[in-house]
Amino acid sequence: MSVDSHSPGNLWPSLDNLGYRPVVAELVKPGLCLAAELRPPRTGLSYKHGVDEWIDLHHAIGRMASDGVPVFLTDNAVGEREEENLRHLASNLGSGAPLSRVIPFLTTKHELQYCLHYADRAHELGFRGVTVVGGDKNVGPPRCVPHAFELRETLRVRGTPLQLGGWANPHRAADEQANFIAGPRFSADFVLTQIVSHHLLERVTTLLDALNERDVEIQPVFGVFFYRSGQQRTLARLNEFFPVPADEIAHEFDAGLSAEEICARSVRRLREAGVQKIYVSNLPARGSALKLREIRERAGWPG
Repeated sequence: MSVDSHSPGNLWPSLDNLGYRPVVAELVKPGLCLAAELRPPRTGLSYKHGVDEWIDLHHAIGRMASDGVPVFLTDNAVGEREEENLRHLASNLGSGAPLSRVIPFLTTKHELQYCLHYADRAHELGFRGVTVVGGDKNVGPPRCVPHAFELRETLRVRGTPLQLGGWANPHRAADEQANFIAGPRFSADFVLTQIVSHHLLERVTTLLDALNERDVEIQPVFGVFFYRSGQQRTLARLNEFFPVPADEIAHEFDAGLSAEEICARSVRRLREAGVQKIYVSNLPARGSALKLREIRERAGWPG
């Protein structure tokens, strides 16, 4: 994988000297890593509800940081308006928030100048990395560049000190995705994937095989989803954004399995398939640290 002068091996010592725990290193170095993905509160909430949700998010990030869990914070990639995450993290989480443990998402569905300024502010506020993704083309505003790698390239040229994350989709052709990641223009230090499931495990193994054939050293951080119910209407809605094995998930809920156990099954099966890096998506902010701990225990995750 081509990561030129911005490769993790060149940056970890400088981060260590600054006293930061290099959270992005945990996503690329050998060994297991279980991360979480959280969402900022939606726009338009009442003052009370907005304050409550930011308090929950503050507690979730703090507790996960104390557990050594990297936290990804989403952008409005699916077209649903959310509070702009950097501004509100800085103003609502307080100076004691461990922002160096948080990796926000930045989609290309903003003006280019906004994206460039976003990266500058992220570094100034103490973030160490940003995941740069394209965002859903079918909803929300248009992209400022056709592909996310073009924005990462622009940030590299501007000399950003941030570690940059890319994106892969195991549900598309494995050779195509592996070629993107291994290509000289991918410009990413770590890679996240679209949501996968233990019911679609062949998608995972096929992508891993394609990456191994190209000698890509950095393993993707595969996403698994915390399904909160087996309602067909909800699963159908989710299927608009990523492939959902709706019948299988509904059957597991009908059989009496908890949301935590279903998620743990995906985590466990991915690990058995050779995946070392996983993030759990759709955890509610309130109680998310406890839910992630339960998922870890049910999955037999070490540590």
